[in-house]
Amino acid sequence: MAKVILLCGSPRKDSNTLDVLEVCAKEIEKNGVETEIISLRGKKIQSCVACLTCSETGNCALNDGLDEIIDKIRDADGFIPAAPVYFGTARGDIMSALQRIGKVSRSYDKFLTWKVGGPIAVGRRGGMTLTLQEMTMFFPINNMIIAGSTYWNMVIAGEEGTAFEDTEGIETIKLFGENVAKIIKKLGD
Repeated sequence: MAKVILLCGSPRKDSNTLDVLEVCAKEIEKNGVETEIISLRGKKIQSCVACLTCSETGNCALNDGLDEIIDKIRDADGFIPAAPVYFGTARGDIMSALQRIGKVSRSYDKFLTWKVGGPIAVGRRGGMTLTLQEMTMFFPINNMIIAGSTYWNMVIAGEEGTAFEDTEGIETIKLFGENVAKIIKKLGD
């Protein structure tokens, strides 16, 4: 069965970002594609050191748990990273993860090619469009397919548990999840 990996970049236990990913995952599953949400919470994701070990082994030399995530993404049909916006842009750890995931793929077996997905941003005010732009760069450079929706994939939320108050944002995420599943299934036909 086809599968999508959703990567949560929030360090919080009860995060709006995780709530939004659960909504997205539910829509994907309603459309016949399996999902798995993976959290970076508690991990200390390091930045790429450009050692190029990945070009020989297909794995990252840094030992911080990202290789296990890379292996799951390698076996999936889709990938959706989500970042909370705390200070105007994506958190550093999720950007470090994306850069290393992309580096491993591009340097070794190009496992990201034709995977379907797109980024999600969750924040209280400004910075969400910048976050989406920053994270979106990951997709075309890795020869991936970005699914659309009726608006940008962002949800306005402040305190924990407030993501569902942005009904337009939640509906945008639902349609995005549905579209990810439909594209994956169409590619599999």
